[in-house]
Amino acid sequence: MSEECTHNCSSCGSECENRTEPKEMRNDCNRNVKKVIAVVSGKGGVGKSLVTSMLAVKAMKSGLKTSVMDADITGPSIPKSFGLSGKACCNEEGTVIYPIETRNGIKTMSLNYLLDKDTDPVIWRGPVIAGAVKQFWENVEWGDTDCMFIDCPPGTGDVPLTIFQSIPVDGIVVVTSPQDLVSMIVEKAVNMAKMMDIPVIGLVENMSYYKCPDCGNIHYIYGKSKIQEVADNLGIKKIAKLPIDPGVAALVDAGKAEQLDTSALDDIFADINK
Repeated sequence: MSEECTHNCSSCGSECENRTEPKEMRNDCNRNVKKVIAVVSGKGGVGKSLVTSMLAVKAMKSGLKTSVMDADITGPSIPKSFGLSGKACCNEEGTVIYPIETRNGIKTMSLNYLLDKDTDPVIWRGPVIAGAVKQFWENVEWGDTDCMFIDCPPGTGDVPLTIFQSIPVDGIVVVTSPQDLVSMIVEKAVNMAKMMDIPVIGLVENMSYYKCPDCGNIHYIYGKSKIQEVADNLGIKKIAKLPIDPGVAALVDAGKAEQLDTSALDDIFADINK
């Protein structure tokens, strides 16, 4: 055991003789969650929450009982995307939290539902944030759920590690953008999933291009897409490209994510819905 050991095995990737693993992945609150998909990114600002919302909407429109866990504790976006606010309720003992549902029945949980104000900052260290994510899994009454999507924070730190070790994730979707730097960052996220023996379902390139509404020409604002090359090098078969679209931003800003066109993610969702 390391002298710096915190005794919190869920947020530690080290192997030691004193390591303990979670005894039960699906407890009374989450035993009926059939499939869990984590949406990850190597860096922030690439549209991970947008892709999470789109996949959840696609699942809901396909007739699946759908939920979204907003695990980006310090930068939650899911409530805003779906136009949700207010406080989450709990049982009399305070041991079970009830998710807040969207207009069309997608169950969601975010730290914003537990704050006095949406704009209150969350100034917590990594282990505390990781503990909050575990509570979202263990203490939220998700009920019958065909597919849960987890909006992960960017990077490969405490929270993604906690999610991969403490929640039975069935696969991940990686979100990226067209810049050259991204190929290296994508590889980090993919390699982390491989180390955790979690399959990579697909790769989504957001802000891939801009289509002029007047002339119809395609413009590569951030440079020509290299997503196919990156996917081939990493052995990822399913890819999707999302354009720069002011209409999409307007819908999300208005809390109308359920009106988004999700057709660009059809191929990736087909593998999720096997």
